[in-house]
Amino acid sequence: MKKIFTIFLFFLGTLWAEDPTITVVNSGVALPKIIVKDNSNLDNPALKRSFYNIIVNDLKVSSNFEVVSDASEQSNYVFEYSLSRNNNSLNLNVKIKAGGIEKSNQTYTLNGIEQYPFLAHKSVKSSVSVLGLPPIDWMDHKILISRNSSSRKSQIIIADYTLTYQKVIIDGGLNLFPKWGNKEQTIFYYTAYDNNMPTLYRYDLNSNKANKILSSGGMVVASDVSSDGNKLLITMAPKDQPDIYLYELNNKKITQLTNYSGIDVNGNFIGNDDNKIVFVSDRLGYPNIFLQNLNSTSGAEQVVFHGRNNSAVSTYKDFLVYSSREPNQYGVFNIYLMSLNSNDIRQLTANGKNLFPRFSSDGGSIVFIKYLGAQSALGVIRVNANKTFYFPLKIGKIQSIDW
Repeated sequence: MKKIFTIFLFFLGTLWAEDPTITVVNSGVALPKIIVKDNSNLDNPALKRSFYNIIVNDLKVSSNFEVVSDASEQSNYVFEYSLSRNNNSLNLNVKIKAGGIEKSNQTYTLNGIEQYPFLAHKSVKSSVSVLGLPPIDWMDHKILISRNSSSRKSQIIIADYTLTYQKVIIDGGLNLFPKWGNKEQTIFYYTAYDNNMPTLYRYDLNSNKANKILSSGGMVVASDVSSDGNKLLITMAPKDQPDIYLYELNNKKITQLTNYSGIDVNGNFIGNDDNKIVFVSDRLGYPNIFLQNLNSTSGAEQVVFHGRNNSAVSTYKDFLVYSSREPNQYGVFNIYLMSLNSNDIRQLTANGKNLFPRFSSDGGSIVFIKYLGAQSALGVIRVNANKTFYFPLKIGKIQSIDW
């Protein structure tokens, strides 16, 4: 067991979380100014304050605006909203004004007050779309987190990207490595230990039921799902040698894709038609990232040529983002972005320990784990805007995350 968990140091991170605050670096060029006006009449001051803060943070993270607080200051836009409560539901009306002219007037309803962060995210996402600004479709997507709850026990929780909302979905035992199974975010996969046997499960959020997919000695982890949701890339180690396997859900066929005497883990589909995979391997004597055709069991090619520990990877179309340990800088890991169609590599973080990157659904943002001394935070990189936002965490020990 100890050997198997050592393997996962290739792509695991740990976090702590607290009430969401926000920090931005690399602020860039001037943006249109926007003022937020809260016309809500709520008898819950904590909810009122938290909702306002999330709206402001969302507008900042969108990287489309400069949020100003002084009503006397000239602004390009006004984000005016009214939040009301009706038993266990919330109603939200949002008006967007420019130069005194109403550009948008939208109403939203949410059943389940505890999910109010998603109501805020959805309203900002829709407002940005109405104004024809660069989209932020990822903003109201849910994040899956595996966190330690006690010794040899961990939970699977669902959260919003600010970690304001958190809901425990699976509890009891050791539950690890959640991975979304479809674009609608109604299905996810995770690994649990069934009578000390690593077992891959498929959880349906609509029915709140988990179904067993397969078991394997050593380890079994679903690291990626094809764009059509029909195929899984799985890391298994039936003989204590982790390799990448393809599992086809329709016919339950398993195909071994790598066959190396060392460590191959963290397989990800890459390319518009999912015809290739990238994965982390120690075949150079240290963790690095390799590329291989899906229909081949050999011919793996090195794709990253700098760094001595490139330990986690995520993909979007022909792009990949990975964490890399900096040479001669103990404990410093940075996030890098590259394309299979170019030799250019873009460094996205500057210092410290930045691990476990994950692309957003549109490829325009990257979430990762940031260590800040004894503390840590969830980082969100807005790639095109060249901005990074940090949300400090205080929710227990995080083992893995998926967006």
